[in-house]
Amino acid sequence: MLLSMEKILERYERYSYAERQLVAIDTQPQGNWSMEYNRLKARVELLQKNQRHYMGEDLNSVSPKELQNLEQQLDIAIKHIRSRKNQLISDSISELQRKEKVIQEQNSMLAKQIKEREKAVVAQQSQWAQQEDRFNTSSFLLPQPPPPPPQHPCLNVCSTYREEATEVRGNELDLTLEPIYHLGLGYFAA
Repeated sequence: MLLSMEKILERYERYSYAERQLVAIDTQPQGNWSMEYNRLKARVELLQKNQRHYMGEDLNSVSPKELQNLEQQLDIAIKHIRSRKNQLISDSISELQRKEKVIQEQNSMLAKQIKEREKAVVAQQSQWAQQEDRFNTSSFLLPQPPPPPPQHPCLNVCSTYREEATEVRGNELDLTLEPIYHLGLGYFAA
């Protein structure tokens, strides 16, 4: 119980101290505020004057020593600007080189895919050609007309060789038998 009482007293002191500080700030004389205002106002005016000098304006009132100091500041600023610009350019070049490498890898991969597809197309066309050849030579095609029957040189129906034959024999069917020697075979002599 003694510990909780001490904690209560400590909290009371802290809150009362914080409240006294707030009251003390509120009761400060207005002179401190006016001094702060004047100090900030002078600082703003100095910054505006320096900005005009950096822009190259209102340099008539500047002494040679101040001009030299201004020039050094500008040189330092230009070095920082150039350094930052070079860093950005270097970063940009690195990024572009990285992108170029990625694009080249993609390009080579696409070229490889194109070659593979071309090989597949050629293989497919070759397979189709083989199938077409098999199809053309197979029995699936319409049957070819049968070859004409062989002509028997010795047997002609209504032959026109009667006039030429030396010995023509006829029968009931009006078939004529002609000697073979007219055809130049020479196997059988009449």
